[in-house]
Amino acid sequence: MEKRIIHVDMDAFYAQVEQNDNKEYRGKPVIVGGRSFSRGVVSTASYEARKYGVHSAMAMKVAHQKCPDGIFLRARFDRYKEISAQIKEIFLSYTDIVEPLSLDEAYLDITHLVNRKKSARMIAIEIQSKIYETTGLTSSAGVSYNKYLAKIASGMNKPSGTTVIDYDNVQELLWKLEIGEFPGVGKVTEEIMKSKGIYTGKDLYGWSKDALILEFGKRGESLYNKVRGIGTAILKKDRVRQSIGKEITFSYDRNEDEELLRVLLSLSEQVSVRLKERDIVGRVITVKLRNNDFTTHTKQTMLMNPVNNTDEIYEFASKLYMDLKDPMAQVRLIGVTVSGLETRVYRNMTIYDFI
Repeated sequence: MEKRIIHVDMDAFYAQVEQNDNKEYRGKPVIVGGRSFSRGVVSTASYEARKYGVHSAMAMKVAHQKCPDGIFLRARFDRYKEISAQIKEIFLSYTDIVEPLSLDEAYLDITHLVNRKKSARMIAIEIQSKIYETTGLTSSAGVSYNKYLAKIASGMNKPSGTTVIDYDNVQELLWKLEIGEFPGVGKVTEEIMKSKGIYTGKDLYGWSKDALILEFGKRGESLYNKVRGIGTAILKKDRVRQSIGKEITFSYDRNEDEELLRVLLSLSEQVSVRLKERDIVGRVITVKLRNNDFTTHTKQTMLMNPVNNTDEIYEFASKLYMDLKDPMAQVRLIGVTVSGLETRVYRNMTIYDFI
């Protein structure tokens, strides 16, 4: 039987939890982030805040400029994990084939539940309704025959949408899709593709596999498959992350330490958020730099005590950066990764801890 995969994605999860817990925040622009206006980045922005141009990974300072009357809050990961656990229980009441991606999204294989009386779309709507009844939060769901298409579908009618991509509409939908909306196509890649005349899925479809590989390397084959709706339907129930990292390729080369360190701080915070979502810490920090001549340099350090907060990650990452950086080189890419991951251990403090 053809696979039926649902991708459930909570709508502006952190911000929606804050609005649900605090009635005075409802209908107002809520921006959840970390640290301070001068140094933090946005984790999640409510849909009201998005109307002002605020989005995740944006510097909090910029978000404040765009939305000065917004409600700026620090992330409460313990609360988000509590809600996420309730949502996961709902998923598991339908199927034990669940692949969590983060606190607010997951893939579900519901192939065995589909029959003539109950379609995959009906099951998705039922799951969304149960999430709302249990948590008071809305979600969006995408249904398709593989993971990649289900993920695209879940983002098509946010918030509270339910979208199906099947063999009857897949090509039409993918041809109409803006190239930047394809998963894995970031801002820099989008600019490059547009410079090659690739603005939509239909434009991409016109390229041969060989031409895409020649132009974009290994990513070319993935792009060829994606625009044809080809992808895996196999879920990874027990995903074991070996590392969590974040990197950015600049649209223009950079050399100023102050500017690059500011970017490194933002990346460190984004990595910290992902670690805290999973309640894990790491013992190895790696910094990567790629210069404009495409030479790539990495350096890492192993820590005695595992970390997951922004300040500690950045403290070590900035030292690694200073060791790696060539004052004469122009930087094309910068990244930071935390590996050597393990579950965070909470100690029970006793009088003996103070002796």
